[in-house]
Amino acid sequence: MRVRFWGVRGSLPSPLSSAQIKSKISAILERIGPDDIRNSESRERFLAALPPWLFGTVGSNTPCVEVRSDRGDLLILDAGSGIRELGIAMGRERPPTRNYHIFFSHLHWDHLQGLPFFSPAYDPSVSIDFYSPMENLEQALRGQMATPYFPVTMDAMGAKKTFHRLGGPEHLRGVTVAFRKMNHPGASYSYMVDDGKKRCVYATDTELSPDDFLRTDENAAFFGGADLLILDAQYTLGEAIEKYNWGHSAFSMAVDFASNWGIRKLLLFHHDPTYDDKKLFGILQSATWYTEHMAIKGLEVGLAMEGTEFTL
Repeated sequence: MRVRFWGVRGSLPSPLSSAQIKSKISAILERIGPDDIRNSESRERFLAALPPWLFGTVGSNTPCVEVRSDRGDLLILDAGSGIRELGIAMGRERPPTRNYHIFFSHLHWDHLQGLPFFSPAYDPSVSIDFYSPMENLEQALRGQMATPYFPVTMDAMGAKKTFHRLGGPEHLRGVTVAFRKMNHPGASYSYMVDDGKKRCVYATDTELSPDDFLRTDENAAFFGGADLLILDAQYTLGEAIEKYNWGHSAFSMAVDFASNWGIRKLLLFHHDPTYDDKKLFGILQSATWYTEHMAIKGLEVGLAMEGTEFTL
């Protein structure tokens, strides 16, 4: 199973501003010494030694995660603005992918706003299956492409479209996708993708509650021992307290939750649109310190970043 990130921000896209780019360049120039620009090798060493918040970016698109099974089935978790880049990449793929399975955590705009720009949806040779536990999935997707909100209706999408309301686990070729309702205004659903060898849990837009930590059979079957947990960690603890009931979690709570369920790898997700790269890597540093301070063993913590890919 391969997992690739195409969008990792919450709420709305947040591209780098000119001021942020200039700040990165200025910080890099301050670090350069004569030996760093002596030749191509020294320049490469210098660049490799830069902190990750300077050399690169976490990304600015709203949620979209690709999960590819060992048999080649393509699952897409949410259709935020990142799905546009995914569609462009699929256009270069050979042989081309003809079947897509798109699962929606919920129907807030940042999780479906990229769908009108998903180029494979306009290809008549493509079939797309849409999934959600919510009964109004098709209505919501068509609604955002209706006048006066968008100039092209969903009927312009030439792909064969099938809408599924989930009532239980969905069984695809060698892959089972289960869902669980989470704590978020208007409801949000997490997904567990299981290929029989590895398990990935995608839990965006959730405000963790004591019920999520309870050692019930249902919780254990869904979260327990997952190989990868992609979890909403939009806030610091202080912000989470201040924004109680807004539907998002703090990074320290995410670490506690992953530890509680014996998760192997935790990726902090749904980054606040006001956080720059330096802030986000500072949060990662704090989450790593917290993991070590609490003597949590066997848990690796990282940031979900656009363009990164993991093989489970």
